[in-house]
Amino acid sequence: MVRPSQLTFDRGTLILHPPPRGKAWFDFATWDDRIERFRIPAHHYRTVVEALRADQVPLDDQAAQFQTLTLDHQQPWPPYPHQQAALAAWVKARWRGVVVLPTAAGKTYVAQLAMGKTPRSTLITVPTLDLMHQWYEQLIKAFPAADIGLLGGGSRDRSAILVATYDSAAIHAETLGNQYGLLICDECHHLPSSFNRVIAEYAIAPYRLGLTATPDRADGRHSDLDQLLGPIVYELQPEDLAGTTLAPYEIVTLKVALSRRKNAIATTA
Repeated sequence: MVRPSQLTFDRGTLILHPPPRGKAWFDFATWDDRIERFRIPAHHYRTVVEALRADQVPLDDQAAQFQTLTLDHQQPWPPYPHQQAALAAWVKARWRGVVVLPTAAGKTYVAQLAMGKTPRSTLITVPTLDLMHQWYEQLIKAFPAADIGLLGGGSRDRSAILVATYDSAAIHAETLGNQYGLLICDECHHLPSSFNRVIAEYAIAPYRLGLTATPDRADGRHSDLDQLLGPIVYELQPEDLAGTTLAPYEIVTLKVALSRRKNAIATTA
Protein backbone atom coordinates (compact mmCIF):
# COMPACT_ATOMS: atom_id res chain seq x y z
CA MET A 1 0.00 0.00 0.00
CA VAL A 2 1.36 3.42 -0.97
CA ARG A 3 2.02 5.71 1.96
CA PRO A 4 0.06 8.98 1.56
CA SER A 5 2.08 12.15 1.18
CA GLN A 6 1.36 14.56 4.00
CA LEU A 7 0.90 18.25 3.25
CA THR A 8 1.42 20.61 6.19
CA PHE A 9 1.61 24.37 6.62
CA ASP A 10 4.71 25.95 8.14
CA ARG A 11 4.96 29.74 8.50
CA GLY A 12 3.85 30.64 5.02
CA THR A 13 5.12 27.56 3.21
CA LEU A 14 3.91 24.04 2.59
CA ILE A 15 5.88 20.92 3.47
CA LEU A 16 5.21 17.84 1.35
CA HIS A 17 6.55 14.51 2.61
CA PRO A 18 7.20 11.81 1.60
CA PRO A 19 7.73 13.08 -1.96
CA PRO A 20 4.90 11.75 -4.13
CA ARG A 21 5.36 10.13 -7.48
CA GLY A 22 4.94 12.20 -10.62
CA LYS A 23 6.27 15.62 -11.50
CA ALA A 24 3.15 17.76 -11.27
CA TRP A 25 4.23 19.23 -7.93
CA PHE A 26 8.00 19.28 -8.43
CA ASP A 27 8.21 22.56 -10.38
CA PHE A 28 6.91 24.44 -7.32
CA ALA A 29 9.14 22.75 -4.74
CA THR A 30 12.58 23.44 -3.29
CA TRP A 31 14.58 21.14 -1.05
CA ASP A 32 15.22 22.37 2.51
CA ASP A 33 18.39 20.78 3.88
CA ARG A 34 17.57 21.93 7.42
CA ILE A 35 14.54 19.67 7.72
CA GLU A 36 15.26 17.33 4.79
CA ARG A 37 11.88 18.00 3.27
CA PHE A 38 10.47 19.69 0.17
CA ARG A 39 8.95 23.14 0.68
CA ILE A 40 6.39 24.77 -1.61
CA PRO A 41 5.27 28.44 -1.48
CA ALA A 42 1.86 28.49 0.19
CA HIS A 43 0.10 30.35 -2.63
CA HIS A 44 0.64 27.28 -4.86
CA TYR A 45 -1.57 25.20 -2.56
CA ARG A 46 -4.54 24.92 -4.89
CA THR A 47 -2.45 24.14 -7.98
CA VAL A 48 -0.46 21.46 -6.19
CA VAL A 49 -3.47 19.79 -4.56
CA GLU A 50 -5.39 19.73 -7.83
CA ALA A 51 -2.37 18.28 -9.66
CA LEU A 52 -1.86 15.53 -7.06
CA ARG A 53 -5.55 14.63 -7.13
CA ALA A 54 -5.50 14.51 -10.93
CA ASP A 55 -2.58 12.06 -10.70
CA GLN A 56 -4.53 10.07 -8.06
CA VAL A 57 -1.72 10.55 -5.54
CA PRO A 58 -2.80 9.60 -1.98
CA LEU A 59 -2.69 12.85 -0.02
CA ASP A 60 -3.11 13.61 3.67
CA ASP A 61 -3.91 17.33 3.61
CA GLN A 62 -3.15 18.76 7.04
CA ALA A 63 -2.46 22.26 5.70
CA ALA A 64 -6.00 23.58 5.21
CA GLN A 65 -7.51 24.72 8.51
CA PHE A 66 -10.29 26.90 7.11
CA GLN A 67 -13.96 26.13 7.72
CA THR A 68 -17.01 25.70 5.56
CA LEU A 69 -19.52 28.33 6.70
CA THR A 70 -23.29 28.59 6.63
CA LEU A 71 -23.96 32.13 5.47
CA ASP A 72 -27.45 33.63 5.34
CA HIS A 73 -26.94 36.72 3.21
CA GLN A 74 -29.41 39.48 4.09
CA GLN A 75 -29.59 41.24 0.73
CA PRO A 76 -31.10 44.73 1.06
CA TRP A 77 -31.65 44.91 -2.71
CA PRO A 78 -31.13 42.70 -5.77
CA PRO A 79 -27.67 43.00 -7.32
CA TYR A 80 -27.28 45.44 -10.18
CA PRO A 81 -26.55 43.88 -13.58
CA HIS A 82 -22.89 44.89 -13.42
CA GLN A 83 -22.52 43.29 -9.99
CA GLN A 84 -24.05 40.05 -11.26
CA ALA A 85 -21.77 40.17 -14.30
CA ALA A 86 -18.70 40.78 -12.14
CA LEU A 87 -19.57 37.82 -9.92
CA ALA A 88 -20.23 35.56 -12.92
CA ALA A 89 -16.90 36.52 -14.49
CA TRP A 90 -15.08 35.74 -11.24
CA VAL A 91 -16.78 32.36 -10.90
CA LYS A 92 -16.01 31.55 -14.55
CA ALA A 93 -12.34 32.32 -13.83
CA ARG A 94 -12.47 29.57 -11.20
CA TRP A 95 -12.95 31.86 -8.22
CA ARG A 96 -9.77 33.88 -8.75
CA GLY A 97 -9.26 37.35 -10.13
CA VAL A 98 -9.58 41.12 -9.83
CA VAL A 99 -12.78 43.11 -10.33
CA VAL A 100 -12.24 46.75 -11.35
CA LEU A 101 -15.20 49.03 -10.69
CA PRO A 102 -15.39 52.79 -10.09
CA THR A 103 -15.96 54.28 -6.65
CA ALA A 104 -19.57 53.86 -5.42
CA ALA A 105 -20.29 51.05 -7.90
CA GLY A 106 -20.81 48.52 -5.11
CA LYS A 107 -17.56 46.55 -4.91
CA THR A 108 -18.26 45.59 -1.29
CA TYR A 109 -21.59 44.10 -2.34
CA VAL A 110 -19.81 42.06 -5.03
CA ALA A 111 -17.54 40.73 -2.27
CA GLN A 112 -20.58 39.72 -0.20
CA LEU A 113 -21.98 37.84 -3.19
CA ALA A 114 -18.63 36.10 -3.64
CA MET A 115 -18.66 35.06 0.02
CA GLY A 116 -22.05 33.48 -0.55
CA LYS A 117 -20.72 31.56 -3.55
CA THR A 118 -17.70 30.23 -1.67
CA PRO A 119 -18.83 29.96 1.96
CA ARG A 120 -15.45 29.47 3.59
CA SER A 121 -13.53 31.23 6.33
CA THR A 122 -12.73 34.62 4.82
CA LEU A 123 -9.91 37.12 5.30
CA ILE A 124 -10.63 40.63 4.03
CA THR A 125 -7.81 43.17 3.86
CA VAL A 126 -8.27 46.95 3.60
CA PRO A 127 -5.77 49.85 3.60
CA THR A 128 -7.14 51.97 6.49
CA LEU A 129 -8.80 51.61 9.88
CA ASP A 130 -11.79 53.64 8.67
CA LEU A 131 -12.38 51.18 5.84
CA MET A 132 -11.91 48.27 8.24
CA HIS A 133 -14.76 49.53 10.42
CA GLN A 134 -16.93 50.32 7.39
CA TRP A 135 -16.51 46.78 6.10
CA TYR A 136 -17.24 45.37 9.55
CA GLU A 137 -20.49 47.33 9.88
CA GLN A 138 -21.67 46.27 6.43
CA LEU A 139 -20.79 42.62 7.02
CA ILE A 140 -22.64 42.58 10.35
CA LYS A 141 -25.77 43.70 8.49
CA ALA A 142 -25.22 41.32 5.59
CA PHE A 143 -24.41 38.24 7.68
CA PRO A 144 -25.91 38.90 11.14
CA ALA A 145 -25.42 35.33 12.38
CA ALA A 146 -21.79 35.02 11.25
CA ASP A 147 -18.65 35.15 13.39
CA ILE A 148 -17.05 38.43 12.25
CA GLY A 149 -14.02 40.12 13.80
CA LEU A 150 -11.27 42.68 13.34
CA LEU A 151 -7.49 42.63 13.14
CA GLY A 152 -5.92 46.06 13.48
CA GLY A 153 -6.27 49.22 15.57
CA GLY A 154 -5.91 47.26 18.81
CA SER A 155 -8.25 44.41 17.81
CA ARG A 156 -6.75 40.94 17.43
CA ASP A 157 -9.64 38.64 16.63
CA ARG A 158 -9.28 35.30 14.86
CA SER A 159 -12.86 34.90 13.72
CA ALA A 160 -14.25 32.92 10.79
CA ILE A 161 -14.70 36.18 8.86
CA LEU A 162 -11.86 38.58 9.64
CA VAL A 163 -11.47 42.16 8.43
CA ALA A 164 -7.87 43.34 8.75
CA THR A 165 -5.74 46.26 7.70
CA TYR A 166 -3.01 45.42 5.23
CA ASP A 167 -0.38 46.25 7.84
CA SER A 168 -1.81 43.89 10.46
CA ALA A 169 -2.51 41.10 7.98
CA ALA A 170 1.07 41.29 6.69
CA ILE A 171 2.51 41.20 10.21
CA HIS A 172 0.47 38.06 11.03
CA ALA A 173 0.64 36.46 7.58
CA GLU A 174 2.66 33.45 8.77
CA THR A 175 -0.09 32.41 11.18
CA LEU A 176 -3.11 33.53 9.15
CA GLY A 177 -2.04 31.80 5.96
CA ASN A 178 -3.84 28.47 6.35
CA GLN A 179 -6.86 29.68 8.32
CA TYR A 180 -8.86 31.21 5.44
CA GLY A 181 -10.21 29.69 2.25
CA LEU A 182 -11.27 32.99 0.66
CA LEU A 183 -8.97 36.00 0.49
CA ILE A 184 -10.58 39.33 -0.44
CA CYS A 185 -8.29 42.32 -0.95
CA ASP A 186 -10.04 45.68 -1.13
CA GLU A 187 -8.10 48.44 -2.90
CA CYS A 188 -5.92 45.55 -4.06
CA HIS A 189 -3.43 47.82 -5.82
CA HIS A 190 -1.89 48.07 -2.32
CA LEU A 191 -1.17 44.33 -2.24
CA PRO A 192 1.92 44.06 -4.52
CA SER A 193 4.10 46.26 -2.29
CA SER A 194 7.16 44.60 -0.78
CA PHE A 195 5.56 44.58 2.68
CA ASN A 196 1.95 43.66 1.84
CA ARG A 197 2.47 40.94 -0.76
CA VAL A 198 3.20 38.30 1.88
CA ILE A 199 -0.52 38.35 2.73
CA ALA A 200 -1.18 36.53 -0.55
CA GLU A 201 2.13 34.70 -0.85
CA TYR A 202 1.84 33.08 2.59
CA ALA A 203 -1.85 32.21 2.11
CA ILE A 204 -3.16 28.88 0.86
CA ALA A 205 -6.58 30.42 0.06
CA PRO A 206 -7.87 28.61 -3.04
CA TYR A 207 -10.43 31.39 -3.63
CA ARG A 208 -9.14 34.94 -4.19
CA LEU A 209 -10.86 38.20 -5.08
CA GLY A 210 -9.28 41.60 -5.63
CA LEU A 211 -11.32 44.81 -5.72
CA THR A 212 -10.14 48.20 -6.93
CA ALA A 213 -11.07 51.25 -8.95
CA THR A 214 -7.44 51.95 -9.90
CA PRO A 215 -5.41 48.77 -10.50
CA ASP A 216 -2.32 50.43 -11.98
CA ARG A 217 0.73 51.26 -9.86
CA ALA A 218 3.50 53.73 -10.69
CA ASP A 219 6.15 51.06 -10.00
CA GLY A 220 4.58 48.61 -12.46
CA ARG A 221 3.95 45.98 -9.81
CA HIS A 222 0.26 45.80 -10.65
CA SER A 223 1.27 42.99 -13.02
CA ASP A 224 2.03 40.90 -9.90
CA LEU A 225 -1.68 40.80 -9.12
CA ASP A 226 -2.02 38.04 -11.74
CA GLN A 227 0.04 35.74 -9.55
CA LEU A 228 -1.13 37.00 -6.17
CA LEU A 229 -4.90 37.10 -6.83
CA GLY A 230 -5.53 36.32 -10.47
CA PRO A 231 -6.04 38.40 -13.62
CA ILE A 232 -8.57 41.17 -14.13
CA VAL A 233 -11.80 39.30 -14.83
CA TYR A 234 -14.21 42.23 -15.03
CA GLU A 235 -13.68 45.96 -15.55
CA LEU A 236 -15.88 49.01 -15.94
CA GLN A 237 -14.98 52.70 -15.97
CA PRO A 238 -17.09 55.56 -14.51
CA GLU A 239 -18.42 56.48 -17.95
CA ASP A 240 -19.79 52.93 -18.34
CA LEU A 241 -22.15 53.43 -15.38
CA ALA A 242 -22.74 57.18 -15.43
CA GLY A 243 -26.38 58.13 -15.83
CA THR A 244 -27.61 54.69 -14.79
CA THR A 245 -26.02 53.20 -11.67
CA LEU A 246 -23.88 56.28 -11.02
CA ALA A 247 -24.90 59.92 -11.29
CA PRO A 248 -23.88 61.77 -14.45
CA TYR A 249 -20.59 63.58 -14.04
CA GLU A 250 -18.41 66.07 -15.82
CA ILE A 251 -14.65 66.49 -15.65
CA VAL A 252 -13.62 70.11 -15.30
CA THR A 253 -9.99 71.28 -15.25
CA LEU A 254 -9.36 74.27 -12.98
CA LYS A 255 -6.12 76.19 -13.42
CA VAL A 256 -4.95 78.11 -10.36
CA ALA A 257 -2.27 80.81 -10.44
CA LEU A 258 -0.11 80.67 -7.32
CA SER A 259 1.45 83.74 -5.76
CA ARG A 260 5.21 83.99 -5.50
CA ARG A 261 5.05 83.41 -1.75
CA LYS A 262 3.10 80.16 -2.19
CA ASN A 263 5.49 79.08 -4.92
CA ALA A 264 8.39 79.66 -2.57
CA ILE A 265 6.75 77.62 0.17
CA ALA A 266 5.97 74.80 -2.23
CA THR A 267 9.56 74.80 -3.50
CA THR A 268 10.96 74.75 0.02
CA ALA A 269 8.61 71.92 1.05
